[in-house]
Amino acid sequence: MTDPLASHALEAAHEHCRALQDALGRFRRRNLDLIAEWGGHLAAVLPVGGRLLAAGNGGSAAQAQHLTAELVGRYQRERPAFSAISLHAETSSVTAIGNDYGFEQVYARQVSAHGRPGDVLVLLSTSGRSANLVSAAVTARQAGLRVWALTGPGPNPLAEAADEALCVEAESTATVQETHLVAVHLLCEAFDALLAAGRPSRAAGAAAPVAAHRRMS
Repeated sequence: MTDPLASHALEAAHEHCRALQDALGRFRRRNLDLIAEWGGHLAAVLPVGGRLLAAGNGGSAAQAQHLTAELVGRYQRERPAFSAISLHAETSSVTAIGNDYGFEQVYARQVSAHGRPGDVLVLLSTSGRSANLVSAAVTARQAGLRVWALTGPGPNPLAEAADEALCVEAESTATVQETHLVAVHLLCEAFDALLAAGRPSRAAGAAAPVAAHRRMS
C-alpha cells in the first residue's frame, strides 16, 4: 500500500513543478524582450567604466549576489571582469548603517556612496514591498542611476519606484525566486552575447539618467 504521506509529498512536488512551468511560460511570453534590452544596456555601460549595484533581502540577496558574481567572474565564456557589487554583502556597512540610521537606509546610503550617473542598480524582491529596497530605488534615480526591479506580482511599490520592472506572476515565493534565477542567467547570456558581437559602446549616452519608466509583467 502506498504511504499516504509519501503520496502527499509527491503530489506537492508535482504541483510545485507545475507552478514553476506556468510562471516560466508567462515569463517567456512577456519578458524576454526586456531581458535582452537590459543585456544590451549592460553591454554598453560596463565596458566603458560603468558599474552594476545589486541588492535584495533573504533569498533575493542570494540571487543578487549570484548576478554580481557572474559579472565579476564569468558566466560561460571567457571575458574581462566587470564592476558589480552586492550591497548586502558589505556586512560591516550594512550593520553600521542599520545601527546608526535604521534598516530602511542600509542600501540607500551605499547607493549614495558607490553609485554614479549612468550606473545600474538591480533590486530583487519577491514581494516588491521591502522598504529598504524602495528607498534605494528612490535614492538611485535621484542620483542618475538606472534602476531595474525583479519582483513578484505587480503592481507593487518597488516596481513603481524603479525605471523598469520585471514582475513575476506567481503565488509562491519559491516560484518567484526560481523565475528570478532564470532571469539572472538570461540577463548574463544576453550581456555576453552582445559583448561578443561587439555592440557599440555608448559612453556618452550611458552617463545620462534614463527617463523611461515601464512596467513589465
